[in-house]
Amino acid sequence: MEKRLFKIKTNKMIGGVAAGLAEYFNLDVTLVRVLFVVAFFAPIPAIIPYIVLWIVMPTKESQITTVNYTPVN
Repeated sequence: MEKRLFKIKTNKMIGGVAAGLAEYFNLDVTLVRVLFVVAFFAPIPAIIPYIVLWIVMPTKESQITTVNYTPVN
C-alpha cells in the first residue's frame, strides 16, 4: 500500500495539515504542531509552507490508523 499525504478533516486545529503530516511520517500530532509553532518564530517563518500545504494537500475524512483503548483490570 502506498503512503499518501492528506489533510485530516476530523483531527484538525486550523487546516488539518499538521495531522496529515503526523500520520504520513508516523509521528505524534502534538509534536508536529509544536514544531510548527517553534518554526513560526524562526528567521524564515513556517507560515508560508503551512499555507501552501493547506491549499495543495487533498482532504481525507478520517485517519486510517485508530487506537482503541480498553481498560485493563
